[in-house]
Order: sequence, then C-alpha cells, then structure tokens
Amino acid sequence: MSNTLEKIQAPIAKEMTEFEKKFRDSVKTNIWILDNVMNYIIKGKGKQMRPMFVFLTAGICGQITEATYRGAALIELLHTATLVHDDVVDDAHYRRGFFSINALWKNKVAVLVGDYLLAKGLLLSIDNQDFGLLKIVSNAVREMSEGELLQMEKARSLDITEAVYFDIIRQKTATLIASCCGVGASSSGASEGVVQKMLQFGEKIGIAFQIKDDLFDYGTAEIGKPVGIDIKEKKMTLPLIYALNKADKNDKRRIINLIKNESEKPKKVVEVIDFVKQSGGIEYTQQVMQGYYQEAEQILAGFPDSIYKTSLQDLVKFTIERSR
Repeated sequence: MSNTLEKIQAPIAKEMTEFEKKFRDSVKTNIWILDNVMNYIIKGKGKQMRPMFVFLTAGICGQITEATYRGAALIELLHTATLVHDDVVDDAHYRRGFFSINALWKNKVAVLVGDYLLAKGLLLSIDNQDFGLLKIVSNAVREMSEGELLQMEKARSLDITEAVYFDIIRQKTATLIASCCGVGASSSGASEGVVQKMLQFGEKIGIAFQIKDDLFDYGTAEIGKPVGIDIKEKKMTLPLIYALNKADKNDKRRIINLIKNESEKPKKVVEVIDFVKQSGGIEYTQQVMQGYYQEAEQILAGFPDSIYKTSLQDLVKFTIERSR
C-alpha cells in the first residue's frame, strides 16, 4: 500500500486489521473447493478503499460499532459476488493482475461462488437484523446491474447524450461508493437525514472517480502516452461525448464510423484521441470532475472536524488525484 493510503488509514488502522480478520473468519467453510476459492479471493484484495469509506464515515457520523464491521463485510460480500459474476459475463481471465475465478476454476464454479457470497451477505444481515444496511447495499447491487444493462443497450448506437452517460456511471460506479458511505453512517446510529447526506456525498465522489478513469484513456499528463482502451472497446466516455456534441455533422459521422469500424487500428485510435483533445474535451471533463469533487467537499464541510473527517477528505483527494 502506498504511503499516502497508509497515512489516510491511520485513524482506522486497528479497525481495518480487525475487519480483515473478521471477514476471513466469516467466509470460512468446510467445503474444500469453496474454501480454496475464498482464500484466493481474500489474497487478491486490493487497496481496501470500500471498507475505508465505511469506517471513516462511521467515525464522522457517530461511533464505529459492531454493525460497522458487518456493514463493511456485507459490501465486500455482495460486491465480490458481482465481480465474480462480471468476469463470467465478460469472459475475463484476469482481474487486477490476478487470474479470475472463472479462469482458474471454470464458469460453473465461479457462478456458484458468486451465489454463495450473495447468500452469505444476506444471512449476515438477517441474522443480526441489519435490515437498514441490507436495504442500502441491495439497492446498490440492483442499480449496478441496471447500469451495466443500460450501457449494453446504449453501446450499439454510440450516440449517447451526457444525461444517459451520467445515468450509467451513477448506477454502475457511484452507487457502490454511495452505499459504503450510507452504510457507515447508518451503522454509527446516525439519523436518516445524515444517512441520506452521506449517500449523496458518496455518489458525488463515485461520479468524480469514474470521470477520472475516463481521463486516463486520453493519457493526461500524469501517465504520459495515450492508451485508448475505452475507444478500442467502443465505450462512450465524457470527453468523447463532449467532442462529438461540438463537432459538425461530417466530423461526427467520420469519428463515429472510425470507432464503430476501425477502433482496432492504433493509428485510428490516435486520430480519435487528437479529435477529442482539439475540441477541448479534456478540459471540459476535468472541470466537470472538479465540480462533483467540490459538491462532495461542501457536504463534508457540514460535519464537525475530527481525525476521521481529515482522513476522508484526504481519501477523496487521493481518488481524484491518483495517477492510475
């Protein structure tokens, strides 16, 4: 983990260590193949940003309680279930440099493991009567599925509006970070009004986070050369939508044609990237991202100062300024 993240995690370092232990215990099973898969999933866990959002939000809104640990575990269980299923849907063999479950154990095992994780999450909440937390996270999973399907539906036309783009990223990405913040607030005993505020805060951060991801595709200063992966995959991102909206009919037709029919040719991808840069698509997208970041900051400003608040502000800054 980078020094920055270690520093951010400092106020909840004890809780994070305890959480990892509790999470590992919660997925132990007597079925050998399932236990193997679970150990593999835990080994491949990344920066643990989601639990950090849960614990820091709980610290800001009230107290970190046993329900906070369960809420963080619920998000990890349900989110991991969706990732395992996603890799089957996408026929993806890698996730964050590790082999995916379906690559190692085949689709049948991956689908069943996803179902198992889903059931574990539901039972964890029901056994402890955490119905409020379950509602927040189940809503997020529903929205994530809708967002994926909406993106599939719109991908064919390549002519999506900004409004549809924001619908997709709000559902696909932002709703998960929103649920982390909502669960943190709810588990700390906060009022419904405060929970709603934190859901809004998380949604704005999630949207800014996804826009940052969109910018990476254009090789902004931090990472040097352009990558163009989204263009190759015919994904409509904000810089491209803006550029197409500004273009005249002929340019628009030409660029859409390039993406539809020639996006596997590196030269053509560079042509699309140059078109977006010349139209001011990068600056516009950075402005929009900053707008969401500032709105999130304003929500946070309404909470009393604390070590948790400072760390959450730093975590938000980290997600916006990260170089990958």
